[in-house]
Amino acid sequence: MFGRSKTTNAQLTDEAHRQREGAKNRPTPKRRDQEAARRQPLVVADRKKAKQVDRATRNAQLAKTRHAMMTGDESGLPPRDKGPVRRYMRDHIDARWNLAEFMLPVMLVVLALSFIRTSTILFFVMLLTYSVLLVAVLDTFFMWRRLRKKLAAKFGEEAARAKGNGMYAAMRAFQLRRSRMPRALVSRGQYPE
Repeated sequence: MFGRSKTTNAQLTDEAHRQREGAKNRPTPKRRDQEAARRQPLVVADRKKAKQVDRATRNAQLAKTRHAMMTGDESGLPPRDKGPVRRYMRDHIDARWNLAEFMLPVMLVVLALSFIRTSTILFFVMLLTYSVLLVAVLDTFFMWRRLRKKLAAKFGEEAARAKGNGMYAAMRAFQLRRSRMPRALVSRGQYPE
């Protein structure tokens, strides 16, 4: 009557292992069991099967990256193209007419003209080559200066001075619009805000 209430082992077990909200609700596994579950052989027994599995996972990752490059999906892009700063840079470069992107077609014409072996044509070819190159480099330089100011205003000075941004912008400006990856998602004249 005045003593402690008698509890059985079953009642103690029920109280100790009651399901709690937000708790793990299971015992922590032993370290040796976790290590044994993660253990893999250094040299696989079936090399042909391992090669097939490796190729399948690599192809799946490449397909995911390719799809992201075509659609502009941020989750699947490579680290070089990820982030809002790089997205802004791509949209700004794709919105403008870059003189550098016409360099490849002009160089094909220059190559065709260089097969004609007259001194006036060769002089014209040399003049055309260097003038196109100079104009493309100057246009890209002034485009980067304007873009860097816009990046500093929108994302801060640190984002504008980040390593690799200038080369990323220049390489994208020198590519033909159709061959740019990730694909251009904005039309000409549709500058980002």
